[in-house]
Amino acid sequence: MVWLVNLVFMREFMELNPIKPRHSRLLRSAVQRETPTSQLTELWSPLENQGWKPCVKSKKPTALPEKSEGYIQVFLDGGLNQQRMGICDAVAVAKILNATLVIPYLELNPVWKDSSSFMDIFDVDHFIDVLKDDISVVKELPEDYSWSTREYYSTAIRETRIKAAPVHATAHWYLENVLPVLQSYGLAAISPFSHRLSFDTVPVEIQHLRSKVNFEALIFVPHIRTLGDALISRLRYPQGSAEEMDSNYLQEVINAGDKKKPGKFVVLHLRFDKDMAAHSACDFGGGKAEKLALAKYRQVIWQGRVLNSQFTDEELRSQGRCPMTPEEIGLLLAALGFDNSTRLYLASHKVYGGEARIQTLRQLFPLMEDKKSLTSPLERSLIKGKASLLAAVDYYVGMHSDIFISASPGNMHNAMVGHRTYLNLKTIRPNMQLMGQLFLNKAIEWKEFQQAVVEGHQNRQGQVRLRKPKQSIYTYPAPDCMCQA
Repeated sequence: MVWLVNLVFMREFMELNPIKPRHSRLLRSAVQRETPTSQLTELWSPLENQGWKPCVKSKKPTALPEKSEGYIQVFLDGGLNQQRMGICDAVAVAKILNATLVIPYLELNPVWKDSSSFMDIFDVDHFIDVLKDDISVVKELPEDYSWSTREYYSTAIRETRIKAAPVHATAHWYLENVLPVLQSYGLAAISPFSHRLSFDTVPVEIQHLRSKVNFEALIFVPHIRTLGDALISRLRYPQGSAEEMDSNYLQEVINAGDKKKPGKFVVLHLRFDKDMAAHSACDFGGGKAEKLALAKYRQVIWQGRVLNSQFTDEELRSQGRCPMTPEEIGLLLAALGFDNSTRLYLASHKVYGGEARIQTLRQLFPLMEDKKSLTSPLERSLIKGKASLLAAVDYYVGMHSDIFISASPGNMHNAMVGHRTYLNLKTIRPNMQLMGQLFLNKAIEWKEFQQAVVEGHQNRQGQVRLRKPKQSIYTYPAPDCMCQA
């Protein structure tokens, strides 16, 4: 228990004490930066038509078979975006097997600690309606199968549970191994079900269906969309502090259409939580207290089994394997040309180091907002303490932003890159290796740093990249789910 007390103390110490900037020379120049109008115009301009368009609808929908082979249950773990991909794969597997899909069960994740169900997050009626010509979907099992619960499978080995589904299994594997269970019992429950369907060697209509689920069938419940619309409206038409805003945000959204000249905004997914920092094994400038806290956390959570820990901080940074701190992502944005009038929406779970860690980013971008600054406690009451719903709001706002950028790769980054590619929206992908090497150069001047950043990100702003073998269609929707116009 002593280590736990120390860990809590160090975390509080980190959040209450200022963290010195690691790149003071660059920061001083960035604060005084001036961006030419021509650069700002180019930076904010939408992507040009790249010759690709969404392509997920069948030319002539075929009628569903009269008889289903049985019911498919899946149990999904992970955070919101990992679960989202699992839902898409579950629909595809149901189609392959001619099975009826039971609305997927979302496991309680030990990190996210959110018990929200599918119906708490996604509009289930819309989901069923969009897919009605592709597969049969039911909200719950009929009474004859009501015994098939999560608890039922956790107590013993069950013949209806498919536990051995390999990662990235082929369609043939499901036909060989799951179809017989369906035909024998009328039900098959697949758990675990994460990354359990191949991105290759599946029929093109299955690829189209997965993307149809991801980009058309999965929309958030109305109160998430309404709150998201209010946030978007307040970012485009600034009115004042959250305390000054009327709690009736729906009326505000309706009236927003009468206003003129909407402003632009960037959504930054600041992926810098405690797990990310600890697992990276990098040094983030918090001194001995931070190093010790992260080392202890790493030992408790992963028993020290972190591959990166065998490398030095310099080696990790030069390879682009260190997540960028708020200070570093702020310097990247400033170098790209975003000035201090930029409205920045911070999409994030909990930033490691708290406000002390964010201070330098706020110094560069004083018009930085988040869910808390833009809404009242009453408006946030339905999502308070629910990580999946908080992430859903951020995802929604991110999809409606002029530009999206994530500080480090991850499930949110991958999902947003794919979705925004599908809709031809500008999305900046940080060149992690370049940034790591630039930040290692303590003598670099602002002009050299800025030039390197601009040149290193010219082709990383939403340009369509064709999917390569083994890559995810959810991150690279072309060419499987997009057609050349």
